[in-house]
Amino acid sequence: MESSSFTYPADKKALYRILKTQMQGLIDGVPDLIANLANISALLNQALTDINWVGFYLMKDGRLILGPFQGKPACVEIQVGRGVCGTAVARDEIVLVENVHEFPGHIACDCASRSEIVIPIHKNGEIIGVLDIDSPAIARFDEEDRQGLSALVGIMEQSLIKVKREV
Repeated sequence: MESSSFTYPADKKALYRILKTQMQGLIDGVPDLIANLANISALLNQALTDINWVGFYLMKDGRLILGPFQGKPACVEIQVGRGVCGTAVARDEIVLVENVHEFPGHIACDCASRSEIVIPIHKNGEIIGVLDIDSPAIARFDEEDRQGLSALVGIMEQSLIKVKREV
């Protein structure tokens, strides 16, 4: 049996177009939040270059709790307002940090991480979690990543309407 390997494009606009299609195919008809987040983190880990952690933190009892991810073991709990993830929730906005060592209150789960992007995930207007991606490269993430990842989170948010297992 021959194995085929797919190479993702270096052009970010093309990459995110492909990822939208692949992600939609993975989550379409799957009404389970954890299963979808696990597959999405695996897809992003496979497709994105120069990253060392990708995954989700989910809101529970007013704090972020570690969800499905790819990478080294991570912090289990993050308070709202603390670190990059907690700041994204407190501000309800995407937080892109070029150098995490210059971010006040950065929580270093992996000392190799240098840059980070965090995108809040909403359901019915409320934040239910975040997508968090770390890189060992300074300034790894840019406006194309912000837009592309935001669009992917938008697809996830649309699918949450059908999700059976809640956070």
